[in-house]
Amino acid sequence: MTITAIEPRRKGLSALYIDGEFAMKLDTQTLLENRFDVGRDIDDEELHEIISLSNERRAKEKALWLISYRDHSKKELADKIRRTCDEDSAQKAVDRLEELGLVNDEGFARRYAEQLIFSKHMSKRGASYELSRKGIDKELAQEILEDIDVDENEEIKAVLEKKYRNLDDEKTRRRAVAALQRLGYGWDSIRRAMDDYSDYTEEDSI
Repeated sequence: MTITAIEPRRKGLSALYIDGEFAMKLDTQTLLENRFDVGRDIDDEELHEIISLSNERRAKEKALWLISYRDHSKKELADKIRRTCDEDSAQKAVDRLEELGLVNDEGFARRYAEQLIFSKHMSKRGASYELSRKGIDKELAQEILEDIDVDENEEIKAVLEKKYRNLDDEKTRRRAVAALQRLGYGWDSIRRAMDDYSDYTEEDSI
């Protein structure tokens, strides 16, 4: 097989032509570093190797771009990279970033759990579910959540104060209950917080 043309494409890729026909698009820098030039004869092993190297570079670049945007868990990061790269390249990229300390499930889980609980006013049960969706180990999630000191009664009242202040209106009350259940709170906790909130607002109006 002979490389007959290499044509630049968008996003750092180049079209590789073999024996006069388009073969595939590969990472341009990878082609340059491995001296894949027009006129070079290659065999199947060399072609498969350059494909692998190209995929790995693209996976690493995608991973770095994603973590520059926000924190990710290992699973979440790998899942996103797999949308454009093969599974093996995606996993290698994530493992390498973990070795460099750029991806850390424990640190991510702690920050994410605190955000869910204190910014979104989610219950610990709701936060546990969200952590599992991000691929966080169940025992690690439980350990992290146990370390967080939170008054869930106050978090529920914060939700009510922000969006559902008029609990005397039955429609508003039902919407509040549904919203709090989606945040992971049980009925007993919701009822107790609603009663406390109603008593507080009644006293405040006197």
